[in-house]
Order: sequence, then structure tokens, then C-alpha cells
Amino acid sequence: MELQKMGSEVGTERFNGTIPDSDKAAVLEDGYEEEERISAEQDGFLPNAASKKFSQFTDFEGKTSFGMSVFNLSNAIMGSGILGLAYAMRNTGITLFVILLICIALLSSYSIHLLLKCAGVVGIRAYEQLGLKAFGHGGKVVAAVIISIHNIGAMSSYLFIVKSELPLVIQTFLGLTANNGEWYMNEQILIVVVSISVILPLALMKHLGYLGYTSGLSLTCMCFFLTSVIYKKFQIPCPFNDTVVVNSTMESSHDTCSAETFPLNSQTAYAIPILAFAFVCHPEVLPIYTELRRPSKRRMQNVANVSILAMFSMYLLTAIFGYLTFYGNVEAEMLHTYIRVDPLDKLILCVRLAVLLAVTLTVPVVLFPIRRAIQQLLFPKKDFSWIRHVVIAFCLLFIVNLLVIFVPNIKDIFGVIGATSAPSLIFILPSIFYIRIIPNEKEPLRSRPKIQAACFAALGFIFMVMSLTFIIVDWVTTGKSSGVNH
Repeated sequence: MELQKMGSEVGTERFNGTIPDSDKAAVLEDGYEEEERISAEQDGFLPNAASKKFSQFTDFEGKTSFGMSVFNLSNAIMGSGILGLAYAMRNTGITLFVILLICIALLSSYSIHLLLKCAGVVGIRAYEQLGLKAFGHGGKVVAAVIISIHNIGAMSSYLFIVKSELPLVIQTFLGLTANNGEWYMNEQILIVVVSISVILPLALMKHLGYLGYTSGLSLTCMCFFLTSVIYKKFQIPCPFNDTVVVNSTMESSHDTCSAETFPLNSQTAYAIPILAFAFVCHPEVLPIYTELRRPSKRRMQNVANVSILAMFSMYLLTAIFGYLTFYGNVEAEMLHTYIRVDPLDKLILCVRLAVLLAVTLTVPVVLFPIRRAIQQLLFPKKDFSWIRHVVIAFCLLFIVNLLVIFVPNIKDIFGVIGATSAPSLIFILPSIFYIRIIPNEKEPLRSRPKIQAACFAALGFIFMVMSLTFIIVDWVTTGKSSGVNH
């Protein structure tokens, strides 16, 4: 009833001329909100706007600009997986890699379209509440659990980069040849220090929109990483000089300096999970939509499209220039390949610092959807509380720190979590929510949009089964863990 009451208020204001002309233009330009308002009234989701108030979907007015929203969503898309894209291209070839990257980007945009359309019809901008509307309390619990598991895995992967890279960067800066046992070289202590001094204060922000500036800084760091990758392509010769290259796996052969078109090997199957996980941002879409200034489906879809296009371009350039620098010698984490070529390279040292800063600033953005999921699950009718807000953030960081510190290798866990949660968030949940939430009177089950959504969900199931099968087969046949992190 609260949602309904808020609902007609904004509608009355928007269509009785009590809001700025710019807002009216946004609504008229979109043409979608009025259509969904009428549809929602017909389906009993909202009362008559003539006597009551219209839904703004949130308890505060969105103030985040279009540009800041793009920064936040781009930062949510950008993950540690960017360091493995050149390795994915090595195992697929340039042609197949580009085709796969284009397909995944388009599918991600379509998936966001399904989420936004569901949110527009029922007046809800929370992933978990869409689950509640579609399948009752069970759907809400499933959505909240999947979001929490996936984002905790993502946060852990970011902090694992900090854990592995920060001590080495400090060691290089101090000119040390080995770890001397000082506290500032202890990776466990460094993880706690970074979490308390940088991540926790940002995670305590009340609204996600406030992180737009740190997201912009994070993306700037990754742009510096991309620029350095392009620059190094023209600085590192191929075939490699044996006196410089210290990695025994790098061979000084002209055969290693040619790009393959369609290579097939045991690692080719992992390219699709790497690419798919690189575009997972769906838990953050609806919170960002909630805080968008002058929100509309079209405006938020444009935010998503711009963000996906920007990350697509960055991913493609990183993969191509990284691969064309090292060809068959590129490692699963590209920075390690540069380090092995020249451990004292100052530019690469700066790049490592930039990547560390970028992943550290991404953790608070990923934490917001988990906290929202917990609040929706455990405190759905409670007003905002600073105590609860702070306690949830602290507990989440505490759990992630425990994972990163005490689990020596959670690569296998990430592989299983990623193979199940990422297809669910990208393919399965948006599709089945769409089929259940969009009224049959408006779009029958046999209509083209719902058939497309059903096929999309089926594709997600196939992808999930395929990923898990490849991971298990790799464990059994090689005895080596293979996992993919967003």
C-alpha cells in the first residue's frame, strides 16, 4: 500500500504539470512510463491515479547524474577478469574471440532490458523484490542468495589481487630482493589495513550514487592500464630476447610470434566463461536505476548501453594488444607476463599500482547490492538505520577478509560459484522474471518477446551445465583447478 500511495503522487505531479519541464520531456520522450502506468492500473498493481498517488519506486529522489551512473555501472562491469582476456584470446584466436565478445555484450544488454521492463511494470527497482513478485518468498530468497554469493566471490577475487600484488609492489618500491618479514610486507596485515582504511569508509556511504567519483578514478586507472598495454606492444620485441626473458616457458622462436585464427586446446572451453563473467553487472543495475536523476526505462537502458559499449571497447583493445605482444606466451594473468620480461620496469610497476587502486575502489560498489539483498531478505519493512547499515557492511568485509586470508586457493570455489551464479544473473533470472511478471493479457506466452525470453533462459541453463562440466572434467583429467572470476 505504501508503494501504491507513493505511486500515484509522482504520477499526478508528472502529468498535472507540477514538475520541471525537463522531467516532463524525459517522460514524454520515453513514452514508456505512461504506458506502464496504465498497464499496471489495469492489472491491479496500482490504484487509480486520479484519486491517489503514483510510484516513484523509492523513498528518496534520485540525484545521480547520467555520467556518474555510467561510471558506477562501468565500474561494476569492470572486473579482475580483464587481466585474463589476452589469455582467452590466445585459446580462441582473434576471430572467434571478437565474435564471442560481441555476442556476450549484446546478450548482456538484452538481459538488462528484461530487468528494466519488469521493474517498470510492477513499480519495483530491487532484484530481490522482482523475485518476490514473480515467485513469492522463495523467489526472493533465491535471488538474494545468488546475488550475495556472486558478489562475495567477486569481492574476494579483487582482494586476492591486492593480497598477491601489494606486497610485491612495496618490495619493488623499497628495492628489496626478498621479503624481510616486516609488517608492511605481510599480506594478511595489508588486506586488513586496506579494508579498514579504504574500502570500509566508502562502503558506509548511504547511497551508491556517491561512489561515482571513486568509480571514475577506478576507470581512469584501468584506462592507464590499457594505454600501457598498447604502448608496450611497440616496445617489447618478438621473438623475445633470451637474455631478458626469465620465464622458462617463453621460447625464442618465430613460431611463437604469429597469431592463430582458431586454435583448439583444453583451455578453449574456459574462454566463454571468462567473457561472460566479464559483463556481469546485473545486481547493480536496479540500485543504480533507483538513484538515477529523472529515471526512465529508456534513460537507464542508455546508461547500460553506454557502459557496456565502453567496457566492450576496453576489453577488446586490452585483449588484442596484450595477445599481439606475447602471442602464445601470454599468461593467465597478463601482468605476470610483463613482470617476467622485466621485473624492474617502472611503467609496469605504475600499472600494477593503478590496477590495485582500481580493484580496491570497485569493492564498495559490489558490496552495495549484497547489503541491499540482505536488507530485503531480513528487514524488508524496516526504515533505514545507520546502525544496521554499518553492521552489515562490517560483517561482509569481515567474511571476505577471512576467505582471502585463510583460504590459500579458492580458485576452484570461484569456478563453481561463477559457473552457477553468473548464468543465473545474466540469463535465467531476468528471463523467468519477465515471463512471470509481464501480464499475459499484454504479452501472451506464445508472443515473440516471451518466446525469446524462454530461449534466453534455456541458453543460460546450457551455459551453466557446460561450464560445470568443463570444470569437473578438467579436475578429473588434469588434477588442476580451473576457475574464472568476474
